[in-house]
Amino acid sequence: MGFRKDFLWGAATAAYQIEGAYQEDGRGMSIWDSLTKEAGHVAWGENGNTACEHYHLYKEDVALMKEMGLTCYRFSVSWPRILPEGDGRVNEKGVRFYQELVELLLDAGIEPVVTLYHWDLPYTLYEKGGWKNPESVEWFAGYAKAVAEMFQGKVRYYITFNEPQVFVGLGYRLGIHAPFEKNEPSVISAITRNVLLAHGRAVAVLRSAGPKDIKIGMAPSSGCVIPKSETEEDIEEARRMSFEANKGGIGGGISWWMDAVFLGEFSKENKEAFGENVPQLTEEEWALVTQPLDFFGFNCYAGGGNLVPPNPYAYDRYSYQGSPKTATGWNITPDVLYWAARFYYERYKKPILVTENGLAAYDLVSLDGCVHDPNRIDYTHRYLRGLKRAAEEGIPVIGYIHWSFMDNFEWASGYDMRFGLVYVDYRTQQRILKDSAYWYRNVILSNGENL
Repeated sequence: MGFRKDFLWGAATAAYQIEGAYQEDGRGMSIWDSLTKEAGHVAWGENGNTACEHYHLYKEDVALMKEMGLTCYRFSVSWPRILPEGDGRVNEKGVRFYQELVELLLDAGIEPVVTLYHWDLPYTLYEKGGWKNPESVEWFAGYAKAVAEMFQGKVRYYITFNEPQVFVGLGYRLGIHAPFEKNEPSVISAITRNVLLAHGRAVAVLRSAGPKDIKIGMAPSSGCVIPKSETEEDIEEARRMSFEANKGGIGGGISWWMDAVFLGEFSKENKEAFGENVPQLTEEEWALVTQPLDFFGFNCYAGGGNLVPPNPYAYDRYSYQGSPKTATGWNITPDVLYWAARFYYERYKKPILVTENGLAAYDLVSLDGCVHDPNRIDYTHRYLRGLKRAAEEGIPVIGYIHWSFMDNFEWASGYDMRFGLVYVDYRTQQRILKDSAYWYRNVILSNGENL
């Protein structure tokens, strides 16, 4: 027994990272458009103004997806492209772009997986307080309604938020991502409350406005810890560490968000760690936050449980002298998809969808005109073996979505980090399928049997 017959094999992107056309056809400004103009926020002073020109080249890109054999494509909608002021007026040209994209995907036999929020908050809403403002709950509900109506029941899979730990932690606590703020724990607590309630409102809206067979989830960043061995003692230690309160500060850690969404509470460990800064919700609000979801999505690149905050002069749990790492400096830990799928299913009792996994490398076009990336192939092969083990042990794994479909703007790192299965020459916008894209196509054709 391996992967199920209807297993979702996909690749992912995010709107700001690929679309470009940031001031075209009525699109409004996002916090990433406006605030990255300040020096020092992004490597080389780069931005997503042009990115991969997906807004103009989406037909070519969908053709490449079809050539690769993808059965699903995860992408995010640009909130300011369809609601330029954040709420109210709908931008019909933006709506048509996403409608045409979805039609092309469906014609190609590719299931659309839509992320509502992948960090591009409309700047007009930021000026009103953004996620600090309790009104953000209804702003997001209105946005979810606009998206559901835009797709007219043609999209079945939705993800409300991508990595709340990251856009809250890096954006509002550490000041590394937009809006580049450093706030007190009490503010992070208020943002947490608003995001949880916004998630709940969006789920309610999607259920009422979407298709009958709609599937809804969230995509947190995984902090799964890998056991040192497979003894019961080491497994229990890793399980405990995976869900403990984040030592780096409030708002981090998977249990902070997912216990609230799936279990309707903040854990004892989080309450002890953050005390009065743990958000308070009424019974009615908890009922909204904990509406049943259809799958447990998670983004996972490496094992969690590293030193917090990281110590650049010490090895972490997985590293040693000369240990393998990606171009981002992240550890290569192939077993993490197995343990993450196992631990998350045991705790939250929902089918598992890997919503992101992949490797950044310093890819280049070789003399033969091809992009040879054996390291990405090896990385993905090893990680998928771990996920396949979980499926073979009876864990309901419904899909794997590779990050990313194409090279793109990697937030504060600019364009240096190439995660794509498709190489992008940013000067010419030429696309080249990397060796890993052809390898992945064969994996999909065999439904993972060749792993």
